Amino acid sequence: MLKIDLRDTRGAKKDAWRTAEVWKWDGSGWNERISQPVQDTRNPEIAYAVVPSEPGWYRIDIHSGDADVTEEDEFQGGAELRATSLHPAPFRLKEGVLWGYIGDNGRTAIEPRFDYAEEFQENGLAVISIKDHSGLINMAGKEVVKPVYMFIGSFEEGRAVASDSRGYFLIDEKGKPLTGRRYDYLNSLQEGRALFYKQVEGQGSRYGYLDRDGREAIPAQYEDASDFKDGKALVKLRVEEFALIGKNGEVLHTYHHPFVGNPGDGLLAFQAEENGRYGYIDEEGKTVIKPQFTSALPFSEGRAVVNMAENYQNAYGLIDKNGNFVIPARYEEVQQLGENRVALGTPLNPAEPFRGSSYTIADAANGRILNTHPLRGVNRYSDGLASVYDERETYFIDRSGNRAAGMPVVPGSGTLSFSGRLIRADVDQRTSYYDRNGRQVWKENTLIPLRLPYAVEERKFKPDFNYLVYYPYVQGFSDSSVSARVNDRLKELSLVNEVIPEDKRDYSYTGDFSVSFFRKNLLQLELNGYRYPYGAAHGMPTRIFTPIDLRSGKFYELQDLFKPAINYTDRLSEIVARQIENDPQYSYVFEGAFKGIAPDQPFYVDGEALYLYFAPYEIAPYAAGFPTFRIPFAEIMGLINTEGAFWRSFH
Repeated sequence: MLKIDLRDTRGAKKDAWRTAEVWKWDGSGWNERISQPVQDTRNPEIAYAVVPSEPGWYRIDIHSGDADVTEEDEFQGGAELRATSLHPAPFRLKEGVLWGYIGDNGRTAIEPRFDYAEEFQENGLAVISIKDHSGLINMAGKEVVKPVYMFIGSFEEGRAVASDSRGYFLIDEKGKPLTGRRYDYLNSLQEGRALFYKQVEGQGSRYGYLDRDGREAIPAQYEDASDFKDGKALVKLRVEEFALIGKNGEVLHTYHHPFVGNPGDGLLAFQAEENGRYGYIDEEGKTVIKPQFTSALPFSEGRAVVNMAENYQNAYGLIDKNGNFVIPARYEEVQQLGENRVALGTPLNPAEPFRGSSYTIADAANGRILNTHPLRGVNRYSDGLASVYDERETYFIDRSGNRAAGMPVVPGSGTLSFSGRLIRADVDQRTSYYDRNGRQVWKENTLIPLRLPYAVEERKFKPDFNYLVYYPYVQGFSDSSVSARVNDRLKELSLVNEVIPEDKRDYSYTGDFSVSFFRKNLLQLELNGYRYPYGAAHGMPTRIFTPIDLRSGKFYELQDLFKPAINYTDRLSEIVARQIENDPQYSYVFEGAFKGIAPDQPFYVDGEALYLYFAPYEIAPYAAGFPTFRIPFAEIMGLINTEGAFWRSFH
């Protein structure tokens, strides 16, 4: 990076602070923002901008003003960050995708060093992840709780749910466990009570509630239970007996029905007969709306979504508290969005409803259609705005159902959300930030520098709504034929070529990549894909690693790591078989499924070890993902061709 001194820039007063925005020309405009380090604006003598050392056209926009610093400008804990608020942001680097934080101005405030980072919460803490473990940082980037937990949830009422290898528990804002034991399941605090369940001898799983200090306020005694709302919670006592309880476990009302649903607006869905139709009772148990629906959701804002279709089909509508239809039951889906607005879903193809729906916005009070423009995704309203997307763009709509003026409009499908003074866009699997005037202040980088002259450029391929691939293009090869060969192969492996037209395709597909390992002359990319057949229970993920020699353009195979004519597969098979037999982490492997390592077994490397992996279902259940076995190089050095091109490419 090159530093450019800003102290003597024209037009700035001697004691004024100066900051810079640096933009790179990408061939179509000044669209690529170059992140700048956070600087101390109280000291104008050290103001500078940084520009990448690689060739290109760069523009520097300089801003200046009088230094005016108060104690409120600084974060607690000795930090000297000058951002009003911080926002999590992913950076694509040669070390992989790492998360850091940017300020309101789009400049990096906390350097990317986390595998994942969440929004800062009201208590000034954010959950971060490193190597599959979660911790907490403050707004200075300092670890308040080291990443030692498997999971940390959002803080509610000063407490958060965390988990380790033994189960779930409550922690305070310093990360201190409050519960004396671990639970099989634990919800966040709601009105001073946290729902849990545990195994009770002779009874199986039973639900109870903790208080905010981690004590069992209501012991585990219910067959099922829900969170508290307005001082009450619905629990199942036994077969065909439900109850509404208070916060100390006192029974307020009991209901003798095969099913009773959670309360909403003082009404509860119920079945009078097992496998019968649904109606609604009030909290005292009196029938208010007689059973007539094939499914019924809780009331909200004086209305409830119900289904009238038989045989597990969909014919949803919206009723009021008298059971009258505000919106007729003829929709594939009805979503209550809050603020008296609903989304009405109609199948894109009525003969194949599993292909998805398009939505229109309606007034929930009277059923009047507000906007007929077909939307492909909708979110709930908040302060008069809802994030939506159609076939082409993501944007906000107002309560009239029309696009909100002055707000960002982002190409692609995803979600907009408010993040302090900025608007976060998670669209087409990429994150960017906009100010309240719709101006982009930050976006993910599309060029990953390796070392001169090499870099990996991100390219996007989206021929239709349901097919999205980000694929790599490696820059820096001196031989154009090598460049073409490598990048054509990467394009092919990323499934960019020969895509079936959407109207003839029975699946959706997404693909992405990251730098898995880079050292010396070896570039190893990880290509991930997910193919989802329409109507299936789940899709099928794919994973391909590409060890590429940047000098020759060769894609190395497993056999290239080992000495010629050596039987490496038997030795590797022995090691993997031993791990399956002796290591408890591989207890999920199907008995007898592992038959040995193939000569072309999928693999990847890092600086210390060889990794062999299998596809889902190959030797283990789908939920196990890609079973992977780590074999340190030190364990197989006698097999490795240390003079071979593969080994020498990264040693």
